[in-house]
Amino acid sequence: MADDVHGAAQAEGLAGLLRVLDLTPSGVDSSGQDLFTGENQRSPHGRVFGGQVLGQSVVAATRTVDPARSVHSMHGYFLRPGDPSTPITFAVERLRDGGSFSARRVHAIQHGQPILSMIASFQEAQDGVDHAEPAPQVPAPEELPSIGDLVGGLDHPFARYWAQERPVDVRHVGSAIYLPSAPGRRDDDGDGSQAVWLRVAGPLPADQALHRAVLAWASDVTILEPVLRRHGAAWATPGGRVASLDHALWWHRPVSADAWMLFVQETPSASGARGLGLARVYDRAGTLVATVAQEGMTRLPPRP
Repeated sequence: MADDVHGAAQAEGLAGLLRVLDLTPSGVDSSGQDLFTGENQRSPHGRVFGGQVLGQSVVAATRTVDPARSVHSMHGYFLRPGDPSTPITFAVERLRDGGSFSARRVHAIQHGQPILSMIASFQEAQDGVDHAEPAPQVPAPEELPSIGDLVGGLDHPFARYWAQERPVDVRHVGSAIYLPSAPGRRDDDGDGSQAVWLRVAGPLPADQALHRAVLAWASDVTILEPVLRRHGAAWATPGGRVASLDHALWWHRPVSADAWMLFVQETPSASGARGLGLARVYDRAGTLVATVAQEGMTRLPPRP
């Protein structure tokens, strides 16, 4: 029965993800920008999940580009917390359409102010040099516990949200860092590196533009965990505050967001209450499909 409830909650979460990524066209403003409107997913944090706004911004930009051109990179700044009770307006500026590349600027706006500013680049398929860093050898996702296995039985609002409502299945290679005392958690005084399997909790339509937008959503789920892990903290560490500041994502090859993806993550630096997380994203066959970088505000209490 518990598995049925868990599965139904994740299916509902996936339907919600697809709903928020299906933006509504809202016309063109006086400066010629294309406008779209998007809903919000429920969040227990009191602010919109940053990955949601990233995914929606990618969708908004994609809607204004020739379908033959796929998004290959985006760079964005989180400017203000998003209000989950208010729809978001996405204003897309068509910066350039060249011979093989297109560029778009997107502002996600609430209450008349931008909460995210992003530039994305698109390219038509072309041949060229090809190489990639190989994937590490890690246990298969089927051999690892899910979020529900680790924290699903805990009476904690974040545990219930992570285990039941998020539309993704996340499986850490090694310990997870959801709660300081959660099952499977251990203190880690290493370099903070980790590997995480992730996929959305159900099949997606065969639309590469959608899969790339979903990867943008998913790229914000665990990207700052290496910073927390390096300093012995968990997401629910009392007195800790973490918030995304900027985000970069490069799509190297076609993505299947409803199949297992391996996020190989590290943190090269933290200073000034800011921590940098990096991730290489591989598909199940070991193909490098994307690279992610994010700097986040990381204010953590002193370690005992």
